[in-house]
Amino acid sequence: MKIAVIGNGIVGATFVNEILERFPAYQIVQFDGIKGTATTASAGIIAPWLSKRRNKKWYNLARQGAEYMYQIAEKYRMPPAVYFKSGVIYTRDNNEKISALLTLAKDRIKDAPQMEGFRRIDNAEIKQLFNFIQTENNGVLVEGGARIDGQKFVKFLNQRNQTKFELRNERAVLSKNGTDTLVNGEKFDLIVLAVGAWLKDTLSDIGIEALTRPQKGQLIEVELPGQAQVNASAPVLMPEGERDFIPTNQGTLLIGATHENDQGFDLTVSDQIIDDLLASGQRVIPNLDKSMVKNTRVGTRAYSEDFAPFFGYLPNHPQIMVASGLGSSGLTTGPIIGKLLADLVENPELDMTDLTKPLTTYIK
Repeated sequence: MKIAVIGNGIVGATFVNEILERFPAYQIVQFDGIKGTATTASAGIIAPWLSKRRNKKWYNLARQGAEYMYQIAEKYRMPPAVYFKSGVIYTRDNNEKISALLTLAKDRIKDAPQMEGFRRIDNAEIKQLFNFIQTENNGVLVEGGARIDGQKFVKFLNQRNQTKFELRNERAVLSKNGTDTLVNGEKFDLIVLAVGAWLKDTLSDIGIEALTRPQKGQLIEVELPGQAQVNASAPVLMPEGERDFIPTNQGTLLIGATHENDQGFDLTVSDQIIDDLLASGQRVIPNLDKSMVKNTRVGTRAYSEDFAPFFGYLPNHPQIMVASGLGSSGLTTGPIIGKLLADLVENPELDMTDLTKPLTTYIK
């Protein structure tokens, strides 16, 4: 089988890896001509279990995604800079909120052993992990939570498979030739559109409308001031009312990310947004200033109308598969979606109704 994979983000890279594991003789051509994708700017948290989102399909997908990501990280011995099971701390400003989190965790761990464990953590212990923190809030620690660098994840998989598939650094354009859909004029047995926020533009070339929108996200990487220190193995910190704080393996912190709905595909770094992220950092880290901003990341996520991911065979186009709408959960749901697309290649009749709505919800 000859497969075109359009997009080299977290979904596309995982799909290629899965297909090559199962069908090493397949001819895979991956098109990597889109820049500014969510994956290239992403570094974040895999810990969906305490989310209060009411969408059960999303939770089922995210829960399986956290489990799958841990499995492949172990299987391929991914380095800590790619994936690291650090734990995640959620702080709250009163005991009632902490009790609610603990109750939710007790319920969710029944079908999510990947959580490993959870417990109340007091402010003194949090300050031992983060000697710079100035909040007095206590929190909940979920031990199985992890952090992942999306760009490094994709690079890891690409390098692992680099001799097994063809990577073309060119933009892919769809066109029709009778009943066939071509990619840059070339015929494939299967086309996988893992283009994130660019799905709407990509499908419009063949007269199909995708109900997706782009969302800009930015985060900053900061060096810590003075005697402030964070261990490379420290948990992710999610202070109530602030941005997320994600330790790196270089002794720095990532702060973010933003959710900007009115910027389209603009990748310009915004001084106003950087100041907003920095202000959140300053409320947690004394003496942090703009000179300590070491790096800025910016990318474009894809959102659907109901804020849920979708994936599968395109209705009335059995030659085409799509995946999009991952939003800010892409680091958790992206790898499992790549794996599920590979499952559908093996068995197109698989039932995915507990994980996503019908594609007709999102494709017109």
